[in-house]
Amino acid sequence: MGLFSFIKNAGEKVFGGSESAEERAEKVKAHLGKFNFDLSGVTVTGKDSAIVVSGQALNIDEKQRILATAGNVDGVEQVEDQLTLKTPLKIEIPDLTKTMYTVKSGDSLSKISKTVYGDMNQYQKIFDANKPMLSHPDKIYPGQVLYIPQD
Repeated sequence: MGLFSFIKNAGEKVFGGSESAEERAEKVKAHLGKFNFDLSGVTVTGKDSAIVVSGQALNIDEKQRILATAGNVDGVEQVEDQLTLKTPLKIEIPDLTKTMYTVKSGDSLSKISKTVYGDMNQYQKIFDANKPMLSHPDKIYPGQVLYIPQD
């Protein structure tokens, strides 16, 4: 559980500009639906430039991917994580703030991989974890928040 910050004016454009908080939340949930996440136990609500994601996620990887995808919407500045897991972890939960990386100008997946894993050739792991939000390893942008798998 926690609050994750994102760059408000970066990401996928899904809003028209005059939606209520409820309409914005519905559009974010519809956007999440495009990525084949199991959203059967997930609720999305909105308040101003923040989105609250609650309910149950299938597993830790899907939870982190849902949070990153919701935050990578133009107009969303914060995502409040109120998700639990359908299947509890049998290991200690890692520091979830270390599983998110905000892309900076000049970054590439190889450079990010070198930073987080110490090996630039592990970029495919990051790319795969962020599909289908990422369509190509070279198509990342400053401000985008990526899920960094820990295994």
